[in-house]
Amino acid sequence: MRLRKVFVLLLSLIAVYEASAQELSCKVTINTSQLATNTQQNDKQFFADLEQAVFNFINNQRWTNDVFAEKEKVKCNLVINLLKSPAQNRFIGNAQFQVIRPVYGTTYETVTFQFVDRAFEFSFAPEERQMVFNEQGFTNKLTSMLSYYSLLALAIDYDTFSRLGGSQYLERAYNVCTIAGNSGGGEGWSANSDMRNRYWIIENLRNQQLLRFREGLYNYHRVVLDGFASNPAAARKQVIEFLQTLKNIVSLKQNAVVINYFFDAKSIELINMFSEATSQEKQQVFSLLSNMDPDKTEAYRQILK
Repeated sequence: MRLRKVFVLLLSLIAVYEASAQELSCKVTINTSQLATNTQQNDKQFFADLEQAVFNFINNQRWTNDVFAEKEKVKCNLVINLLKSPAQNRFIGNAQFQVIRPVYGTTYETVTFQFVDRAFEFSFAPEERQMVFNEQGFTNKLTSMLSYYSLLALAIDYDTFSRLGGSQYLERAYNVCTIAGNSGGGEGWSANSDMRNRYWIIENLRNQQLLRFREGLYNYHRVVLDGFASNPAAARKQVIEFLQTLKNIVSLKQNAVVINYFFDAKSIELINMFSEATSQEKQQVFSLLSNMDPDKTEAYRQILK
């Protein structure tokens, strides 16, 4: 009887460990609304299988050696928009990826990363539902892209909780990027294509000239946001300092994709943060934001009200 109790206890511990081992909690959506009507597009089970396979690959994988409680998992959203199907089981589209972080002492959640991947091309067959992560080699386009974004999510999240804390995951994402680029993984993995792609995200984050961006991410999230409720005036001053740092980065590297994705994620948050600032701060922040992120100038005018 004693041995049986020990056995049951071991099974329980293993179950708890496995349940807490995975680090990501990613909501996955496969959108087929823009896909031209064809036989496969009408096969709802096929796309349900694809969605489940992507979900399982991201969420059931153990990406680190750290143990995460359920509430500690890194939240993210992945929406894959399928636009074309040039051949059976082959798809061309785009993907919207978000990483989300809680703010201490509040019910508020902040988006730490937001990016639209415009070169999301892959093949998937029903028999490939059990996708395998191979960190040292190229398996296929889909597993490479999912691995890349999973590791990137961890790198960015860890960076927001400790200064440069995500470095090891950033290097692993870089390794995935390099292998895919050298193995015919398609567009998005090289320096020769769109400046807003997977390669340039990793290049920017590993670039020593842009190291202050990653250091600033920690200060913005761990110091400013986590402490905003207790001292909003001091927090705003630190945000202005960070925005001035970003301005210096832009002067060094005008097309830095990390600047683009930061403002895509933070524009509404920044508008709300400075809604009760002093007139001088409002004008200063509006000038900085409209200069670095001109496409959202009209939205930023709300700060001046």
